[in-house]
Amino acid sequence: MSPGLPVLPLAEFGNFVLRNPEWFFALFFVPVALWLRRRRAVQVLIVPFAATWHRPAQATLSRWPAGLAFAGLVLIVAGLARPQRVEDKREVRTQGYDIMLAIDLSGSMLAEDYERDGRRVNRLIAIKPVVQAFINKRPNDRIGIVVFSGRAYTLAPLTFDHDWLERQTERLKIGLIEDGTAIGDGLGVALTRLEQAKRDDGGKRQGAFVVLLTDGANNRGLMTPEQASDIAKARGIPVYTIGAGQAGLAPMPQINDRGQQVGYRMVMTDLDENALHEISDKTKGQFFRAYDTGTIESAFAAIDKAQKIEFQAKSYLITSELFPWLAAPGALLVLAAALILRAPGRGRVAPPAATPAPAP
Repeated sequence: MSPGLPVLPLAEFGNFVLRNPEWFFALFFVPVALWLRRRRAVQVLIVPFAATWHRPAQATLSRWPAGLAFAGLVLIVAGLARPQRVEDKREVRTQGYDIMLAIDLSGSMLAEDYERDGRRVNRLIAIKPVVQAFINKRPNDRIGIVVFSGRAYTLAPLTFDHDWLERQTERLKIGLIEDGTAIGDGLGVALTRLEQAKRDDGGKRQGAFVVLLTDGANNRGLMTPEQASDIAKARGIPVYTIGAGQAGLAPMPQINDRGQQVGYRMVMTDLDENALHEISDKTKGQFFRAYDTGTIESAFAAIDKAQKIEFQAKSYLITSELFPWLAAPGALLVLAAALILRAPGRGRVAPPAATPAPAP
């Protein structure tokens, strides 16, 4: 079994294809050869054993050798037409986008200003299923995840293994990193993960973008959001920014020393929308304000639609060659016809006995 050439078959019958059906035209030459043989005085070998099949001056031939030889030729020609059984048909697509998701894990993501199924949930729990759905909708893209709080770390490098990536997303929780909001560092680390020389063109990174999700203003880190966005702009990488959480006061759970929730306190949202607008505008991305779970889903749906690549698909057939199953029996039939003709006293029908001449 071997992958077929990425071309369309010339003839197709269900799960079977003929790669070279023009070989069947060769069958028309067999009766032409026989006709020419009858018209020639000198015996000329045009097709195998044709001279033996038709010798009018000799004893009449049995039809068996001619029938076997003709059947053998038909099978050989059918084999030369390259019949194949199609085992599988696949579409191999050109490479898609490289996407880095930069997700804020600062303590403010614990604020419970979202609702799901009628109950209050925090911001991180609200975005997890939306992020996972976004990953699953883009099976042809490589996707990676950077998480940041007071520092930025790579949770998952670019990968096609979206099942593994979904499991990493499940692991996201507040407290993995020291608290703070290092937006510049988070975006900077995401950009370094997109550095690939083979996909650069004139200093511009082709087929890549970043989705930056945060609920706060930058207050930590070595790199400012402005510096990181300048790098993204220079590399030609769009950055889509999503501001999570409701504007104004948000309920924050209060936890006692034993890790138990004892109530809520209201905190003021410190999202810097202007900074996120500036990042997206500078890099030719887009800013979204995610006030609730519906607007989070709308934001990711809009990003998915804006950055869909049009693939040029090539069809490949996984096939089994049937040539030996036809050519081998055909060759045996032709050989059998030859052996019958060459055997003494075989393959011929005895001429009628001569009538004795009347006595004078």
